[in-house]
Amino acid sequence: MKYLSEFRDGRRARMLAAEIGRIVTRPWSIMEVCGGQTHSIIRNGIDQLLPNGVEMIHGPGCPVCVTPLEVIDKALAIAALRNVIFCSFGDMLRVPGSRDDLFKVKGAGADVRVVYSPLDALKIARDNPAREVVFLAIGFETTAPANAMAVKLAKQQSLENFSMLVSHVLVPPAIEAIMNAPGNRVQAFLAAGHVCCVTGYASYPSIASRYRVPIVVTGFEPLDILEGIRRVVRQLELGEARVENAYERVVTEAGNVAAQKVLREVFAETDRTWRGIGTIPRSGWRLSDAYLDFDAEHRFDVADITTHESPLCRSGDVLKGAIKPHDCAAFGKECTPRSPLGATMVSSEGACAAYFNYGRFSRSER
Repeated sequence: MKYLSEFRDGRRARMLAAEIGRIVTRPWSIMEVCGGQTHSIIRNGIDQLLPNGVEMIHGPGCPVCVTPLEVIDKALAIAALRNVIFCSFGDMLRVPGSRDDLFKVKGAGADVRVVYSPLDALKIARDNPAREVVFLAIGFETTAPANAMAVKLAKQQSLENFSMLVSHVLVPPAIEAIMNAPGNRVQAFLAAGHVCCVTGYASYPSIASRYRVPIVVTGFEPLDILEGIRRVVRQLELGEARVENAYERVVTEAGNVAAQKVLREVFAETDRTWRGIGTIPRSGWRLSDAYLDFDAEHRFDVADITTHESPLCRSGDVLKGAIKPHDCAAFGKECTPRSPLGATMVSSEGACAAYFNYGRFSRSER
């Protein structure tokens, strides 16, 4: 715990917050892209340490939250098939579809299994050659390399009973969509360090330059986030718009070249619908043509899916940074972690779950 505790030092956190206070001369709105950063901010009260006028806007970087509703409904339809073993990470089981979730389908008799790696799903496919094994592959660039490698291994091992339902999304197009959105208030970004660990950050300078917006790559511990905010505020006050790497112990500009090679082989860019946000061009990955035999959407007849989102849920506005979770009338009432209306109340990285779990029920609690 030595190296972890170094980034959770309360005295140093207060010193960084005080330095930010000395720098600030006007209000600024900063978006942390990643849901993991959102939970760290709320759990550790970082937003309450910041000077008045520095607002943290919670971004769409929760992979569970932005997985399209139609993908959830397709997952439910596939999981309910008699000969299917449906594999998923545990945080997807409570995500509401139009009518049910994977827990309810499992309770009705479907063979739904929680796995900790796509390689677990591969083993299940090897052990059950007479059954179809489907893995729900979601997430940002962070989780994509392991999923890509699983498909690559399935092809090498001729596991014809294995397939993936793929819904990967990409960060840079989402940042551009936010900056182009009507009424956008975001003036700077904290970029997610784990994403940049895979991809590097070479694609960010063009975004910073085009939109005149500072972007600072940072981590997830309190001191990481406060240092990222300090650097962002300094740039804003100086009128600069550059990319800085405040997570040098993990991230390099080039990223993980080996992982990127596998990603280019297995996946191809595609337009992707983000739950609550809409379609963002070239913002996702699908399986490339060379691996289409392992695409669950092609293997199973789930094209005609009609979706129905709850009319009470405003998770899309939360994901776009238009409102805070407690601004939704259903928050903490009709919508709780036990009975969620939207994915942002389910996920361990969802902003609504963070506000509920850490008691942020009103604006007076920031």
